[in-house]
Amino acid sequence: MSVTASTANVAGVEVPTDHLIGGQRVGSARRFETISPVDQSVLAEVARADADDVDRAVRAAADAFPAWAALGPTGRAPYLHRLADLIDENVERLALVESADMAMLLRSLRARVINRGARNFRNYAELSVAYEERDWHSGGTWNRVQRMPAGPAAVITPWNAPFMLSTWKVAPALAAGCSVVLKPAEWSPLSCSLLAELSQEAGFPPGVFNVIQGIGEEAGAALVSHPLVRRVSFTGSPEAARQIGISAARNLVPFTGELGGKGPLIVFEDADLEAAASKAAGQYDDAGQVCLAGTRLLIQESVREQFLERFHAAVDKQVLGDPADDATTISPLIHPDHLARVEGFVERAKAEGHHLLRGGQRLKGLFFEPTLFEPLSNDAEIVQREVFGPVLTFQTFTNEDDAVALANSTQYGLSGMIYTSSMGRADRVGRSVRAGIVWVNTFLVRDLTAPFGGAGISGIGREGGDYALDFYSDLKTLQILDGSVR
Repeated sequence: MSVTASTANVAGVEVPTDHLIGGQRVGSARRFETISPVDQSVLAEVARADADDVDRAVRAAADAFPAWAALGPTGRAPYLHRLADLIDENVERLALVESADMAMLLRSLRARVINRGARNFRNYAELSVAYEERDWHSGGTWNRVQRMPAGPAAVITPWNAPFMLSTWKVAPALAAGCSVVLKPAEWSPLSCSLLAELSQEAGFPPGVFNVIQGIGEEAGAALVSHPLVRRVSFTGSPEAARQIGISAARNLVPFTGELGGKGPLIVFEDADLEAAASKAAGQYDDAGQVCLAGTRLLIQESVREQFLERFHAAVDKQVLGDPADDATTISPLIHPDHLARVEGFVERAKAEGHHLLRGGQRLKGLFFEPTLFEPLSNDAEIVQREVFGPVLTFQTFTNEDDAVALANSTQYGLSGMIYTSSMGRADRVGRSVRAGIVWVNTFLVRDLTAPFGGAGISGIGREGGDYALDFYSDLKTLQILDGSVR
């Protein structure tokens, strides 16, 4: 182990490139490159954790856990509020680095994404303090359900929206009294390193929050299988989650996973077609690299042509370009390997004869045209598997039952959208669509206290609000004989 102070200048911001373990920046014998999605230049060489680095981080978290847990919600809340304030003060730095590292639109990061991270910390600080233990009398005893902090938590986050999605998991874990080891995805680790820096500035005790960087098969695998880890939270692919779940199960550790989606966007004939088409075109935002996106357009047959006309007009206004340019609406894909994966889906769909309604071509660099297929069959791979790129499918239905059957016809169940002017229809179809969240006439509006997660292969467990705080806790019942104490 070497204690270092390595940094890289990314978009004019100095970013630490080593791990944060036990309150110190720690290097590794090996490093890996993180590249710019815009021009594929090397942004930084980042410390690459091995099993020994992971062990040090987990042990640092285990050592810090008892004192952190003992503070209680009111003792921990000030730390979370200080960190939230620091995030708000550093929106520009965080936005510049995250846009450079994963190519999310800079204006979106500045306006809403980064400060959502601050809201996560404030929200969970307040929720943990406000928690009311459940009391009742039964059988001559007084009973109370209490939360006990579970222990060190392993958090593994994806490469899309890495900062916000890290705070979504780290905030409830810390608020619940767990110490944390965070491993961000190797394609976009830099904004999480800044989060670690801000945690130090906020005064978190050493070891309470640790960040390790590395490759999933190495650092991630060592982290989720470590015997001192007591909770595992992951966002990523179902394939990786199956392996993580096996490792967690061996240690009898609760595991939650948000695992992607293939969301239906259902448009009925009574909908505001202009609004629905505009929102459908917006599913190409961030190059389609959004797990909640409505990638399956399900349109009532009677308004097929009217919808397509509006949809194509909306997509024609999209601008592919540098995510730092305010004129850009669609950014490049994150990595050459991911571009090859997206292109593979498209080429196979072409070869199978599915109708290409627009796009379908790789452009310069890591850009891919906004693409729309009308599949020959609902069983087609392009319908049934998550592409995670600017690729949508278009299908029509005749009535509500038909729409629901199509909506529920994949193994996924993360999200859905419904466009209709009928409250009765919104309720009927909303209840019938199998998903963790269903939006009606809107998209990506989230109440932080609501449960979030997926059905089917889109996930296991729930995050958000008290659901997340319960996950990071062990529940205990205290039972006292009536009249036996004063």
